[in-house]
Amino acid sequence: MTIVRRNALNTTVNPSVNTPETLAEKLIETERMHDVLLLLQNLINSEEATVKLILDCLYDVGSVNIINQKLRLKPINRVIKLIARMSKPVFKTLALNWFKKNCPQLITNWLHTQVAFESIQNVPQEVAVEVAELQPYPIPPTENPYQEIKNLRSQVRLLAWISIIAIAVLAVTAIKLN
Repeated sequence: MTIVRRNALNTTVNPSVNTPETLAEKLIETERMHDVLLLLQNLINSEEATVKLILDCLYDVGSVNIINQKLRLKPINRVIKLIARMSKPVFKTLALNWFKKNCPQLITNWLHTQVAFESIQNVPQEVAVEVAELQPYPIPPTENPYQEIKNLRSQVRLLAWISIIAIAVLAVTAIKLN
């Protein structure tokens, strides 16, 4: 094992004394950021159709990009894109629920960091990172290669059946939705 030292940015703000004036400003800041959170939640609830359209567009672009990136074979690529199109209603429902629950707080936090104007000081700080040497994966010797082949064939059959069932379920879902 090796220990590597890296410099990290220390994001500290000038320490200030907690005076009553500073505490009052912090309280007002907290209340106003809570107001921003409530306004964002209200905006998302009132503009739900717009949020759905945004998520729809993001899903179209993101699913095609990730499929193209991960799967290079054209026939498999096309099949997976078809499956991705069929699973879009499920994604929209889950994504809308996630968006309503998490995004107002995430956006509020991001906006707060934008208006905080905190100065970032470049103070080198040593961080110890432990780096382990990789050992190659040991390949166990097989006593009976025919048994191993038999096991692999049974696993392939099992995966084929699981794939067939999954595609059938997606087809039935698509037919019922249409």
